[in-house]
Amino acid sequence: MKLRCAVLDDYQLVAATAADWSPVADDVDVVSFAGHCATEDELAERLAGFDIVVTLRERVPFPATLLARLPRLRLLVASGMRNTSIDYAAAERHGVTVCGTASTATPPVELTWALLLALARGLVTEAGSLRNNGPWQSTVGADLYGRRLGIIGLGKIGSRVAAVGRAFGMDVVAWSANLTPERAEEAGAGFAATREELLETSDFVSVHLVLSERTRGLLGAKELGLMRPGSYLVNTSRAAIIDQDALLDVLRRGAIAGAGVDVFDVEPLPADHPMRSAPRLLATPHLGYVSQANYAAYYGDAVEDIRAYLDGEPVRWLG
Repeated sequence: MKLRCAVLDDYQLVAATAADWSPVADDVDVVSFAGHCATEDELAERLAGFDIVVTLRERVPFPATLLARLPRLRLLVASGMRNTSIDYAAAERHGVTVCGTASTATPPVELTWALLLALARGLVTEAGSLRNNGPWQSTVGADLYGRRLGIIGLGKIGSRVAAVGRAFGMDVVAWSANLTPERAEEAGAGFAATREELLETSDFVSVHLVLSERTRGLLGAKELGLMRPGSYLVNTSRAAIIDQDALLDVLRRGAIAGAGVDVFDVEPLPADHPMRSAPRLLATPHLGYVSQANYAAYYGDAVEDIRAYLDGEPVRWLG
């Protein structure tokens, strides 16, 4: 009898075509789900009949309580090699093998710049106006050349964002709790001694940190209040790094020129969520990692993970 594999939150229903599943076709029946389960009860019911689950990034939490309700589950494949939404100790207790996949930092870098450029040049407003016979030019774009780009978090993604900023002729500075002047110089960025200095002096601020207890709520009302009235904030990292109420407040008051966000406190966003109607906000539905190349890597490696597990030699273990 074939094993059953569930592919979760396949919103575009592309999992079947993004990779070649033939290596496991004789042993596994694959079912994709486009709809998101909002509660653990819904998810437990959906996954009750599956031996294998493929989940993208951290869209779906797998806490101990859920894993205890899935006695049939034997293999959990999560895209990327880091996932903070899985209880690995509980998975081990329940005999669930957890494996990861390759991933690339390029798509979130590109989306960061798509958001930043669209904000700076008022592209959404102007494109909408053109299509709807509105005013011919109603905004004056913000220049990038010679302006300061402040990067919070100069890791793999932040460093690439910095390189693009330099290509635009921007003055790039960076800060994070562990960043040193030497590391900043290696990445081609100036060193901001404090978070406050970066926020006070930057025309554009882009966040590229891993969410942890130390970074949760890192930018609250006090910190956002330091930003210039004409400055812009971009977050393609994790929503909880920025206090969401404080962000909504500065946008509503016009205390900053605008914000571009790709991450939210709850996903998918409820229909009445205030982020859907906030002024001066350019919001995208967590597209940072959603690209053809990344999906090919995610699902291609998921097939390899499943095949290796079936052959008794699991690869890319997580935990």
